Amino acid sequence: MIAAKIAHDKLNAKAKAEADRLCAISIKPFGVTAKSLDFIQASHWPDDVRTLPDFTYTADYHFVDFPFSQDGTELPSDLPKEQNALKALPNYIDVLKTSHDDAEKAEALRFVIHLVADIHQPLHCSSRVSSKFTEGDRGGNDLSVTETDLEGQKHSKKLHSFWDGGLDTFPKMGTHFEPPPVTEVETAAANLIQKIPDTDPGWDTGDPFDFNGWAQESFSLSKQQVYKDLTPRKAVPQSYIQRCTPIAERRVVWAGYRLAKLLNTIWPADTVDSGANSHNVAQAEHPR
Repeated sequence: MIAAKIAHDKLNAKAKAEADRLCAISIKPFGVTAKSLDFIQASHWPDDVRTLPDFTYTADYHFVDFPFSQDGTELPSDLPKEQNALKALPNYIDVLKTSHDDAEKAEALRFVIHLVADIHQPLHCSSRVSSKFTEGDRGGNDLSVTETDLEGQKHSKKLHSFWDGGLDTFPKMGTHFEPPPVTEVETAAANLIQKIPDTDPGWDTGDPFDFNGWAQESFSLSKQQVYKDLTPRKAVPQSYIQRCTPIAERRVVWAGYRLAKLLNTIWPADTVDSGANSHNVAQAEHPR
């Protein structure tokens, strides 16, 4: 949702109008979609439907688990899975570019918004293999750490979930995994782009559809940073929080900038629109 908010604010007028039009289309499953008929809320729709019978085939689209080992354990030969984020994203992009079916395009856009953000989370692009987890730890889902809340209470949490929440700095989901209020997301996005403006070097790799490159960035971060100085089931050191929170923040901001450039490329500004939107387009298409 944070990445979606950042991206939406950087869309040119044509791309914003088309994206908003598609997000407002009611598609199956209608009851689920009715809760997410705008660009920001549409970002969590793929998670909302992934366990439903008609969408279980999309479960593997949310990650691409490149395996690595730090103790010499042999890597499994079946990772990443055949179906993964890097296979799904180009297909959905093709739908946005070529389909004449608005419902099909509306679904594709929801997946593009979501999956671009997913592949920027390091643990969506890695699985650490070890003597204990010879088939990989499923992107940190099999590794639990202990965190301390603001009241001083300790809680066990999967490492993957810890990173999904920006090391507990992003707006919180509800008790039953309800999305956080949009107002909280908007505030978080505004604060993050103040810290990491679009002049930040590195986010623009030149190719607006550089999905593999973005995933490889995440994979490298996972190998080099995510597991460093962590002990399973033990408290997360404060030094880890200080070192890794900026990484999580930068990844979600870069996802937003890159998503905007991607959609601006699919739906480029009209000539009559370009003058009024030249500032926004420049921001979206040039290094920060």
